[in-house]
Amino acid sequence: MADRLQKIIAQAGIASRRAAEELITNGQVTVNGSVVIELGTKADPEKDHIKVRGKLINVAIQKRTNVYLLLNKPKGFLSSAADPQGRKLVIDLVKGYGRLHPVGRLDFNSEGLILLTNDGEFSNLVASSKKIPKVYEVKVKGIPTDVAIRKLRRGLMLEDGFRTAPADIRILKPTSTNGWYEVTLYEGHNQQIRKMFDAIGHSVVKLRRTKIGHIADETLPVGSYRTLSPLEVAQFTNPSRAKVPKPVRKQGR
Repeated sequence: MADRLQKIIAQAGIASRRAAEELITNGQVTVNGSVVIELGTKADPEKDHIKVRGKLINVAIQKRTNVYLLLNKPKGFLSSAADPQGRKLVIDLVKGYGRLHPVGRLDFNSEGLILLTNDGEFSNLVASSKKIPKVYEVKVKGIPTDVAIRKLRRGLMLEDGFRTAPADIRILKPTSTNGWYEVTLYEGHNQQIRKMFDAIGHSVVKLRRTKIGHIADETLPVGSYRTLSPLEVAQFTNPSRAKVPKPVRKQGR
């Protein structure tokens, strides 16, 4: 069956759908020997020879098994599949699953839950959705005033010109010198939480993601990962699915 090239490339696990679009517009994709640069072009992997950077991907589509992992990311790891600076990557913590990429981002100095997959369509769905909440525990310098927290809840303009959407912020037990909050976002602007608290004069000391949509796992050790069950994966497209069992964990590094 014919389908859009960017979708086929994502299904092959070569790249996310958005990255696949860049491959196409950059002239790195051919169909039956001809370079294709127009988005929306369709092909049939059962009939057409599709190559990315000169490599045939038809076999990869036929043989690929989708992989979905939940990783408890440590600080000091980059949420990327590659880095020209040679920094440690989240994919370095996972062995034996072939080529994977992180779903969305969790910045270098933050820790917590992040999904890894070879399914480009799934990655695009979760990373771009504004209906899937991401929940974070945040420790900041000093104790922000109630007025400042209300500004964050309403949404505010950041220094880079991005206006944040309203956020759910729950006050956790503070210390005498630091505020602790549970922040729930439905958008993924780069380092958004850090920039939000910077905007009210209270920089983030510690940031940990504790939940992605319906997925949470307080018992998963830092640096370890586990597979998602089929029901957990399905819940991202059908949130009404039943409660799921806990799969087996594996130690990273």
